[in-house]
Amino acid sequence: MIGHGSRHFACLIVFLAWGISGAGQVSVTTYHNDNSRTGQNLQETILTPANVNATNFGKLFSRSLDGYSYGQPLYVPNVTIPNQGTHNVVYVVTMNDIVYAFDADSNTGGNAKPLWMVNFTDPSQGITAVPTVDLHCPDPITNHVGIFSTPVIDTTNNTIFVVARTLESGAYYFRLHALDITTGAEKFGGPVAITASVAGTGTGAQGGKITFNAQLENQRAALLLQNDLVYISFGSLCDYGAYHGWLMAYSETSLTQSAVWLITPNGNRGAIWQGGNGPAGDDLYNTYVSVANGTFDVENGGIDYGESVVKLGPPSGGAFPILDYFTPYNYSFYDSKDLDLGSSGLVLLPTQTGTFSNLLVQGDKAGDMFLINSNDMGHYNSGNNDQIVQYLAGVDSGMWSSPAWWNNYVYIGAQDDSIAAYSFNPSLELLSTTPTSETTEKFGYPGTTVSISADGTSNGIVWALNNSTYKSATGEASLHAYKATDLASSLYSSETDAQRDNPGAAIKFTVPTIANGKVYITTQEHLVVYGLLN
Repeated sequence: MIGHGSRHFACLIVFLAWGISGAGQVSVTTYHNDNSRTGQNLQETILTPANVNATNFGKLFSRSLDGYSYGQPLYVPNVTIPNQGTHNVVYVVTMNDIVYAFDADSNTGGNAKPLWMVNFTDPSQGITAVPTVDLHCPDPITNHVGIFSTPVIDTTNNTIFVVARTLESGAYYFRLHALDITTGAEKFGGPVAITASVAGTGTGAQGGKITFNAQLENQRAALLLQNDLVYISFGSLCDYGAYHGWLMAYSETSLTQSAVWLITPNGNRGAIWQGGNGPAGDDLYNTYVSVANGTFDVENGGIDYGESVVKLGPPSGGAFPILDYFTPYNYSFYDSKDLDLGSSGLVLLPTQTGTFSNLLVQGDKAGDMFLINSNDMGHYNSGNNDQIVQYLAGVDSGMWSSPAWWNNYVYIGAQDDSIAAYSFNPSLELLSTTPTSETTEKFGYPGTTVSISADGTSNGIVWALNNSTYKSATGEASLHAYKATDLASSLYSSETDAQRDNPGAAIKFTVPTIANGKVYITTQEHLVVYGLLN
């Protein structure tokens, strides 16, 4: 039997054998870093405001991709790849239904090729990504729609969960894949086709039921993993056709469907897309979603939740219990003018010690911010929004992006606007009514969802992509970094040395990933890696 002293000595030996490169490394296994969707990496000790500048920091290398990658790159350190050793790995998905695993630190020698890649299409068998023309969306995306959302990784069983969209001999499918992160091999008997049918009388109903339509639906929001379940949400692409919003949960080990929620069973629309952000989850495995334009009739005894922030409990009996919701007083105006809440994902704030222990922040296209008590969300008040903790009307120019959180600041990047920081006062339990700092640069439509790196509460850096040229195959994206406590202090821009640092053509809504001294972004043709030059 090993005593306490021997056990500590053994741990020390393991730590030394692991090496400095493995010590304290962070994983990024879900969109915006955690299920709260804060966007913060609090273990970044390499990149600091002192060394992130055009002299010391820049583009290190890039990796060619077969197509657009809308999903946020995910990162896992010290992955043992069979016959290839141990690597820090970055995982990237594309609209051509391909999943890549790249070495995260090098593109030379044995790392010149992907560590593995999986292609879910097979044109010889009539299986392709879905042609965009089939989806009736005029906004340039790419020629095909395959994997549109950010996957999620479970490092306890080395599995990455991906939703791929395919056209198979004239039929449309969404499939949930569970892949081994070391090889790309399918696990748990996957993939499984995503299907559902729910009682309802709304748009598209037949015989008192609404059936999931894999051609009309769009799987844009990131996946959520909690309570051993993979959560998958759906909306539309360009508001075309008789679509509805859906939320589904699947067992992560059997891939069987555990629960389904149809958001507007007796109405229409009600998408969950959130600018690419995913449903958020709390410590009790409750789930929070922002619902876009659609029928809302709950105040009249109905069951349609358009234009609302909704809290759902863990699945029970094949359904999600609806625990709470908030709907703005002017939801009908929002709905008529396409000023939906669901254009923006939400962020759950860390647990507070005051009256409101659990809070969330939500934005919308109208330029409003909502600070909501997630333990009592307030439901609907026909006259105003006084039932919530704080309503900041018209503080920005509209959010097609999501808030981020760090060290009592909420960061937003509205369209055609500066990135702004709003301070949160834990004693007053309120946000500042005006920004405490702003960038001098403005970010055109659709704005930007920022990510934050920090060493705990120090050395905070706000990272942002300017993707406003996404409609052009030649329009360049740009990467920016700002001091988190003073956004007017610009630390770095890829435009300063464009010849060296140009990332390539932009993609709408993409988000940077910061992990262990490097920044990973995707463009129309590449995964691009930035870091310290020396």
